Amino acid sequence: MTAGPDPARRLKETLMSLLPFFKSREPQTSAINPEIEALLRDYSIEVMPRTAEKVENFRDLLPAGTRVYIAHIDGTPIDDMVATARRLAHDGYKVMPHFPARIIKDRATLADWIARYQGEAGVDQALLLAGGVAQPQGDFDSSMQLMESGLFRDFKRLHVAGHPEGNRDIDHDGSDTNVMAALRWKQRFSDTSDAQMAMATQFAFEAGPIIAWADALRDAGITIPIHIGIAGPAKLQTLIKFAIACGVGPSLKVLQKRAMDVTKLLLPYEPTEVVTQLAAHKAANPDFNITHVHFFPLGGIKTNAQWAIDNGGASALPASQI
Repeated sequence: MTAGPDPARRLKETLMSLLPFFKSREPQTSAINPEIEALLRDYSIEVMPRTAEKVENFRDLLPAGTRVYIAHIDGTPIDDMVATARRLAHDGYKVMPHFPARIIKDRATLADWIARYQGEAGVDQALLLAGGVAQPQGDFDSSMQLMESGLFRDFKRLHVAGHPEGNRDIDHDGSDTNVMAALRWKQRFSDTSDAQMAMATQFAFEAGPIIAWADALRDAGITIPIHIGIAGPAKLQTLIKFAIACGVGPSLKVLQKRAMDVTKLLLPYEPTEVVTQLAAHKAANPDFNITHVHFFPLGGIKTNAQWAIDNGGASALPASQI
């Protein structure tokens, strides 16, 4: 009777066969791409109070003076938002809280939030957006109403939302009619306001359509600088879930194609390809209206910061290493 294969040998062979599916964790030794380093200069990143709590020291992860957006999800207590803002400001970061119009009860509530952010964390910049709820819970329906309130007159910087692949919550027919009308309004506000303005966008996964969209805005007379949304490294399943929930459009096919490739299915997604292409376009076209990168750290703040450190050179050096 012939003996079967040795179990230890079989295990070794099985593990060896799986090696191509797992990413090497050896330190990167490739040189920093100077075009990526330039594009990542003064990048921003988004956190929530509950994700910020998991970070022991932001100065070990983020460059000094990084702009940190604090996402205000419906149901998040304002106390938690302000506490996060206070912590980040104390560490030397530029704090930019979200003000989602549709979850703000009334003008008095808005005034109270602003007063607390200013008084407790020295906040002087904000992202104004409609918010992720279908129906307004109070007096405000849009970011434009927030700007018209006059309550942000002391703010040095105001950002608004951008949608490279459209927004079906605003244009139900799939067009960009309402989105463009709102952007023209915001452009006029920018032209007459003392506040510095920029457009922070939803994330997308293809450079070509992003470039075409940005060029179309320029051709339409929209000159508000664009801070392009980029999804940070994350498991593919996590990324697809967030992309669908956030209404990512045609570029979702990039993830779907990756999901069908068994050699990539088990690997985390990284934004290297889209960032490399955008950086190359920016280097070749210095007047290109995408001026900064804004990260959505869907796979975790530490993971996103490490990717930036690995790829951004001096532009991503953490504050504690200076």
